[in-house]
Amino acid sequence: MNERRNSEPTHTKNPTTVERTSDRELVVTRTFNAPARIVYEAWTKPELFKRWWTPKSSGVTMLSCEMDVRVGGTYRLVFRHPAAGQPMTFFGRYTEVTPNSRVVWTNEEGNGDGAVTTVTFEERGTKTLVVMRDLHSSKEALDQAIASGSTSGFGEQFEQLDELLVTQSASVGES
Repeated sequence: MNERRNSEPTHTKNPTTVERTSDRELVVTRTFNAPARIVYEAWTKPELFKRWWTPKSSGVTMLSCEMDVRVGGTYRLVFRHPAAGQPMTFFGRYTEVTPNSRVVWTNEEGNGDGAVTTVTFEERGTKTLVVMRDLHSSKEALDQAIASGSTSGFGEQFEQLDELLVTQSASVGES
């Protein structure tokens, strides 16, 4: 059950760990070399989120990104993949929002058995530990997500986030 994959760390970047911690839960962990406020903004500001969320190697393009990050607010992400005839839409509602610390949202697309995603931001000096937990409605739902490949891009996504944070931290340092 404790399946674990690590991305390769480089001399300046930290590894991403993806671990199935139970029948229903997948946990992705990475430390970023940026303060929690900057990392949180990359998760909650659409203009930043769309720059890193889609793994470049997947061939998927994010067509639109709408995020109203507040309790009861909603999000809507629309993607295009060359193999898909129609755009794919993902949407849900924010159920918990604690600035610079925690965001929880539902994943409501599909047949009503979407995961609940919890992301925490723990500042550790000048770095931030990000833990993203996807809690699925059943073992079968998580098995299906893994089999579809939808969970395979986290390492690349978090590498892209790391690259964005370098530019965001540099621009904050300049102001």
